[in-house]
Amino acid sequence: MAFPHRPDAPELPDFSMLKRLARDQLIYLLEQQHEVDKLYKVENKPALSSNEQLCFLVRPRIKNMRYVASLVNADKLAGRTRKYKVIFSPQKFHACEMVLEEEGVYGDVSCDEWAFSLLPLDVDLLSMELPEFFRDYFLEGDQRWINTVAQALHLLSTLYGPFPNCYGIGRCTKMSYELWRKLEEEEDGETKGRRPEIGHVFLLDRDVDFVTALCSQVVYEGLVDDTFRIKCGSVDFGPEVTSSDRSLKVLLNAEDKVFNEIRNEHFSNVFGFLSQKARNLQAQYDRRRGMDIKQMKNFVSQELKGLKQEHRLLSVHIGACESIMKKKTKQDFQELIKTEHALLEGFSIRESTSYIEEHIDRQVSPLESLRLMCLLSITENGLIPKDYRSLKTQYLQSYGPEHLLTFSNLRRAGLLTEQAPGDTLTAVESKVSKLVTDKAAGKITDAFSSLAKRSNFRAISKKLNLIPRVDGEYDLKVPRDMAYVFSGAYVPLSCRLIEQVLERRSWQGLDEVVRLLNCSELAFTDMTKEDKASSESLRLILVVFLGGCTFSEISALRFLGREKGYRFIFLTTAVTNSARLMEAMSEVKA
Repeated sequence: MAFPHRPDAPELPDFSMLKRLARDQLIYLLEQQHEVDKLYKVENKPALSSNEQLCFLVRPRIKNMRYVASLVNADKLAGRTRKYKVIFSPQKFHACEMVLEEEGVYGDVSCDEWAFSLLPLDVDLLSMELPEFFRDYFLEGDQRWINTVAQALHLLSTLYGPFPNCYGIGRCTKMSYELWRKLEEEEDGETKGRRPEIGHVFLLDRDVDFVTALCSQVVYEGLVDDTFRIKCGSVDFGPEVTSSDRSLKVLLNAEDKVFNEIRNEHFSNVFGFLSQKARNLQAQYDRRRGMDIKQMKNFVSQELKGLKQEHRLLSVHIGACESIMKKKTKQDFQELIKTEHALLEGFSIRESTSYIEEHIDRQVSPLESLRLMCLLSITENGLIPKDYRSLKTQYLQSYGPEHLLTFSNLRRAGLLTEQAPGDTLTAVESKVSKLVTDKAAGKITDAFSSLAKRSNFRAISKKLNLIPRVDGEYDLKVPRDMAYVFSGAYVPLSCRLIEQVLERRSWQGLDEVVRLLNCSELAFTDMTKEDKASSESLRLILVVFLGGCTFSEISALRFLGREKGYRFIFLTTAVTNSARLMEAMSEVKA
C-alpha cells in the first residue's frame, strides 16, 4: 500500500508556478521571432510565411549546432532565404556560438536562451533533465552545468523563500553552493523578509554513493524504470504489456491512483495489492444490479467514468508486472540479487567473482556485466590485480576490444579500479589508527586514500550500519527501515547520510565517515536564524542530487519522511539507474 503521511506532515509547495514562468518566457521568446512578421503586416507588406522562418529549440550541444549549420548551409546552396532562430535551453554556451561561427552561419542565425531548468515530474520531484551532467562533470571534469544548478537553486529560493539550513557533501556540491550564494548576495533584496517555505536543503554528489545507483532496483517504480525506461515522468508500454498491437504512453505520477498506491512498494507485494484492487473494482461494478433508475443515473454520471479509468490503469499495471516477471525469470533475477547482497555484505566474494565471470562468458549483457564488476570493485575497495586483469581480459574477449576505452573511463571515475600496493594495507591502517589520536588517524587515512581513489565502502558500511542485522526473515510487507528498498539487505548510503545529518543538524559526529568518503574539505553546514521559519517549514526538506538519483532512493526517503514526520522534495539533474550510469561511461554506443 502507499505511504500515508502523518496528519502533522507539512504541505508540499505548489510547483505549478515553475511551469507558468517557463511557459510565459517561451511565449515571449517565440513572439520576438514574429516581430518582423507583425511589422510587415502594419506596413501592408506580405508577411513572412511559416516555411520562411525556422526556430530551433535545442539543448546547448555541439552536435546540435552542426545539424543547424548544415541545414542553413543547405538552404544557401539551394538559394532559399529564411530567418533562423536558435533558442538554447536551459542556457546558451559560448562554445555553441563558436561552432556556428566556424561553420559560417553565425550571421544568419539569431540566438536566445530559455532558462527552463526545472521540470516538475511529480508533486515532490523536480528534474533538470540533464542526463549528460553525470558524464560531463564526473568523467570529463566539465563544470559548465554548475551555473545551471546554481540558477535553479536561486529560482527556488526566490519563489519559496530563503533556505534556513543548508548541508552538502561533494566537490560539485560545494562549487554549486558557493556560486548560488554569490547569486543570493547579488540579489539580496528578492528574498529579504520572506518567510521560508522549505526549512532544509541537502546537496549531494553522485560519486559520494555509487553503490546505491549500481544495485538492482526492487521497488515497483524502480523496476519499471529498469525494465521499460521512464523518460520525463512517462513510460512507453509495448504490446507485451497492453495485450494489443499498439504501444501505450502512460504518465507515471501521483495522479495515477493505482500507480501512486504501489510505486514505493517492494515488488513482492505488488501482485497481491493489484489483485485486491481488481476485486474491489468488480464489487463496485456489481453494485449496479440492485439500483433503480435514479441511482443508475447518478452512478453513470458520477462514478462510472472514474471506475473505467481506474480499471484501464489497473490492467496496464498488471500487464507491466507480468512483463517484468517474465523478463526477470528469464534473467534468473533471484540469483543476481543473491550475488549483489553477497557483495554488499562482503561474503562469498570468490563465488560472486565466479558468477560475474559466468555472466561475461554467457554474454548476457555488456552493461550488466560492467555493472557487476563495478559493484565488486567499489565494495572491495578495488579489485586485486589478478582479478582485474582476468575479468578485463574475459570481458574484452567476450564483448569486443572496442570496450577498452570504457575501462579507462570507469577507472578515471573511480567505478572500476585495480588495487595499488598501498590499498592492500587496509588492515595495517586500521591497527595503526587504534594507537593514535583521532586527528592523527584522520591524517593517516587521508594519506592512504591519496594512493588511489578508493571507496572505503566496508568501513563506511560498519560506521553507518548500512547492512541491517535482522533476527529471522525481513518482513517486506511491514518494513522497519529504508533497507526494504533492497529487500532488507542494504540501507542506501545517500539516504543514511541525509538521515544522520538531519538528526544532528550538522556533520558533527560524522567526521570519520566524511574522511572515509574522501570529502574532508567538501562537507559543509550553513545554518541561519530559524526565527522566521515555521515549525511546518522546518519539516520540509529539499534534497538535491547532482549527477542523478534513483527511484529506490526516492522511495527510501519517502519512507523516512513518513516515519519521522518529514516531507521530502527531490531535485535531481536527471533520474538515473545502473544502466544509465554504465551507458554514460561507455564509449560503445548501442
